[in-house]
Amino acid sequence: MELAQRYVFEGADELVFLDITATNENRKTFADLVLQIAKHINIPFTVGGGISSIEDASRLLEAGADKVSINSSAVRNPTLVDDLADEFGSQFVVVAIDTKRNIEYNSQHVFTHGGSKPTNLETVSWATEVYNRGAGEILLTSMDTDGAKNGFAKVITKAVVEAINIPVIASGGAGSMLHFKEIFEEAGADAALAASIFHFGEIPIPDLKQYLSKQQIPIRL
Repeated sequence: MELAQRYVFEGADELVFLDITATNENRKTFADLVLQIAKHINIPFTVGGGISSIEDASRLLEAGADKVSINSSAVRNPTLVDDLADEFGSQFVVVAIDTKRNIEYNSQHVFTHGGSKPTNLETVSWATEVYNRGAGEILLTSMDTDGAKNGFAKVITKAVVEAINIPVIASGGAGSMLHFKEIFEEAGADAALAASIFHFGEIPIPDLKQYLSKQQIPIRL
């Protein structure tokens, strides 16, 4: 809650809360924690982890989430995307895609269960499918770059951006302000997500926004 409040004060555009071990531990996202966080913030709030039904999503909506993020459950049951979009509207449905380069096929493939289980799904094809099923946004995390702080995965991000007509949030690899500039200018991402560099104060959000604004990138100051 302290971090959430700090990010509101600093001017973050959105907060994404991902309970990344919920699926592996076969449990639901902590709705009570979502409720407490939602009470203290006034920016869009996306929540993900362990969501596998309309009931799960409804519970989080009632707790204060503005959107839900689904990943493993969508791969397991693609019609869940259709069901959630029909029930709540596409703007409520974020499909998170964990992607990693498959060396054998020299292509990007989807991983599930917090990035621990590979699938046969090719990343751009899967993004296109969930877009057609009613997803309102894609949260694309590159496992090849995540945590390395050497920059976002520009090639796969650009490929997904060009394949679909909904916002794509790039995630994984942010280590400098330049990396944000590059993912917007070179890959066309609509938003960029980061965690540790913000959590530990390595890049203050106000400074990042001022930097991007000076680089002529449209940004909400």
